Amino acid sequence: MTLFDNLKVMAKKHGMSLLQINEKAGLGKNAIYKWRTQKPSTENLQKVAKVLHTSTDYLLGNTDDPSPISKDHHAIDIENDELLSYRGRPIPDDYLDIIKNLMDSDIKHGRKR
Repeated sequence: MTLFDNLKVMAKKHGMSLLQINEKAGLGKNAIYKWRTQKPSTENLQKVAKVLHTSTDYLLGNTDDPSPISKDHHAIDIENDELLSYRGRPIPDDYLDIIKNLMDSDIKHGRKR
């Protein structure tokens, strides 16, 4: 499958349109639609992969494994104060609040883990 085909599959899996993904990734107007005929920049491809909780390798068709996590199944992706996934699955909002509160408490009290 092509990059564009993989994007459509992942978009459907996440219940999102390509336009929504484009906006969440902060790309220019209709950038993803241009990927049907143009090669995206590495930076933009990474932004889209992050929105879809997958790897750029999966989107490019270099792997059949959509999971972006390493073999360390206890990894939690943290960027811009936003927890993204755990074991390759989105974290429910109510869990996020609990995790953030625990971590904020540790930071406030100077605890390092």
